[in-house]
Amino acid sequence: MASDTHAHHGHHDDHHDDGPHSSLREYAIGFVLSVVLTAIPFWLVMAKVIEDRTLAVLVLGGFAVVQILVHMVYFLHMNGKAEGGWTMLSTIFTVVFVAIAIAGTLWVMFHMNTNMMPAHGQHQQAPAAAHQSHTQ
Repeated sequence: MASDTHAHHGHHDDHHDDGPHSSLREYAIGFVLSVVLTAIPFWLVMAKVIEDRTLAVLVLGGFAVVQILVHMVYFLHMNGKAEGGWTMLSTIFTVVFVAIAIAGTLWVMFHMNTNMMPAHGQHQQAPAAAHQSHTQ
């Protein structure tokens, strides 16, 4: 009867992933990756390796995204198993929401500048044309 009671309380020998179980090795890997992912972009900028500004911004942005992922995995211990996947799901939702908010803000600002001030370029040209007619 004692073994029957023991079985009903749910005591099992298998272990569930209740949270992050980190080791010094994982922290060391994360630290080394973080240093490398900081040093390479720093060198790229200081040595002026990439001369095209747009390409440099894209490359540095790529390094930044990879470094964010390294921090999330090695220091914040985020994976698909932590808290039943809810941590990762909420992070994905947050990233998508922030990306939409930033893209929408940039889109609105660009189009407001273009559509709200269509005569702005004409005012710039008019004084130059008037000045040319006076000099002739």
